[in-house]
Amino acid sequence: MTRRTCPKCGLVNFAVNDVCRRCGAALDDPEPIDREPLVESARTPGLRRRLLWVAGVTITLIFLWSRSLLLTSDAIDDAQGLSVRQSIRLLEHAGFAKEVVVLRHFANYRATDNWWNLYVGHHDAYAATNFPLGVVTLYPAFFAVPVDEIERAAILLHESQHLLGSGEEAALEYVWRHKQRIGWTAQQYSETRVWKNTREWTASAFPAMFRCGQDGRSDCPP
Repeated sequence: MTRRTCPKCGLVNFAVNDVCRRCGAALDDPEPIDREPLVESARTPGLRRRLLWVAGVTITLIFLWSRSLLLTSDAIDDAQGLSVRQSIRLLEHAGFAKEVVVLRHFANYRATDNWWNLYVGHHDAYAATNFPLGVVTLYPAFFAVPVDEIERAAILLHESQHLLGSGEEAALEYVWRHKQRIGWTAQQYSETRVWKNTREWTASAFPAMFRCGQDGRSDCPP
């Protein structure tokens, strides 16, 4: 594109004009109009590289963190592993599909506390789960206190909720509402330590679940 600037009054005229539209003076030869450079849109490759770098660093840190938990703790032995597998099979037969998947394929079972558990503390616990790293610590009480594999299955069902991202209260509620599916009932287990502990912890978090029956203090049906 070209234009003609009037040498007398300075008006910018079209290239086809021979005289100024304002003052009528003769116009010089047309002069080219420089196009303004187009503003380049922001390129995504740079942003994509930064996001990939952040993702890579995050994955590396999580991997190192999980390795540190395994290196500072001991694995369960073969007999303990057999007990865990039997309890998981009970959950499988009861239809807890997603819980079985995480317990069987994503959990790394340990027999002693790692450095993080020692720092946080898990007093009076049967087990502890480090989310989202999949490290499940089974304390001696997990193997000694439950009267059978059904009660161990109830504990593992609780830990599966942590593996899936649920908090403590949500895990307590879930297990208590679904306990009959694995045959964990008051008729057979109301006097065991695991039952009493779990009922006490659940009632503390959800007192409304224990206000049924003639005495107003019984377990409400799910």
